[in-house]
Amino acid sequence: MTILALPGFSQLSLSSFVDPLRLANSVADQRVFEWTIVSPDGKPVECASGFSLAVAGDFAGIAESIQACKGPSMVIVCAGERVETQASSSLSRILRLCKRFGTPLAALGTATWLLAECGVLEDSACTIHWDKRAALAETFARLLVTDRLFVRDAQLATCAGEFASFDLVMDLISEHLGKEVALAVCRHTTAGHWRSASDRQWTITGSEMVTSKALADIIRIMEEHVEDPLPLHDIARCVGRSRRQIERLFERCVSSSPMRYYMTLRLARAKRLVQQTDLPIVEVAIACGFASASHFSKCFRQVYGCNPTACRG
Repeated sequence: MTILALPGFSQLSLSSFVDPLRLANSVADQRVFEWTIVSPDGKPVECASGFSLAVAGDFAGIAESIQACKGPSMVIVCAGERVETQASSSLSRILRLCKRFGTPLAALGTATWLLAECGVLEDSACTIHWDKRAALAETFARLLVTDRLFVRDAQLATCAGEFASFDLVMDLISEHLGKEVALAVCRHTTAGHWRSASDRQWTITGSEMVTSKALADIIRIMEEHVEDPLPLHDIARCVGRSRRQIERLFERCVSSSPMRYYMTLRLARAKRLVQQTDLPIVEVAIACGFASASHFSKCFRQVYGCNPTACRG
C-alpha cells in the first residue's frame, strides 16, 4: 500500500494506522502488509507537529504505477490542517486513477475533503474529523456526511482520523489475518479493543464528557438538529423525560440550561462554517437554525465578541 502524506498531515493519524500493520506482521510472523510513504514532490514532508518525515517517492511516480497496473494494492491519503488548499492536479490524477482501475482508496482525517473535491466520492456516505464535518456537508451537498468513526466498503474508506485511524486499520487486520491476530495487536498496544465502524465520534469536551447516557443522548439529538432546532418539549418527548428532568440534568452536569447549551452548540458550528468555508453569512445562519442573518450576528457577537464577518477575516 502507498500512503500519500500531505504537508501538515496528522502524525497521530499516520502512526495510528501504520504501527498496527507493523505489529500485525510481527504477530503473524510474515510480511503481510507492506507500505511506502510518498509526498507531493518526493521531498521530506513536515507534519502538523513540525517533524519532518522522509519519503520514498512522489505523487507522479505513484500515478504512473497505477496506470501501468503495477500497484499499489491500496492508496491511503493522510492530511491535516488547511486541507481545503491542498488539492492539486497530481493528487487528483492519483485519486481518479484509483477509481478507474479499482485500486482501494482510504482517507484519514481531513483527507476526505480532498476525495470530495476531486469528485471520487460522488454521493457516497462518508465521514471526516468532526471539526470539518459541517463544512464538508455544506460545501458538498450531495454527500451523506456521517459522524461515524469510519465508513468502509471494498473500494473506499473514509475515517475520522487521529485515534479512529487505529480502529480502521484494526478492521483491515482482522479481515486479512483474523480476529486472534487483531486481538494480539490490541494487547501489544495496550488498547484492549478497537471500536466498530458504527461507533460515533465523540465531540463533547471538557466538563461535558460525562457518564450520563441520558445527557449524551440529548446532546446527540441537538447535534442532529442544528439546522432545524427542536423545542425542549420535543427533545423531552424523544428521550422519554420531562422538561424539568432535562433542566436539572443540564444544570448538574454542564452548569447550563438546555437551550443555552443548544445555542452554544449551534454557534460553535456556525463559527466553524464561517472560518472553514466561503458560504455567505446568511447561508451560515440558515444552516445553523437562525431565521435571519441579523439575529445570527447578534447571538454570535454576544458569545464571541465580534461579528461573523470579522471572525472570517
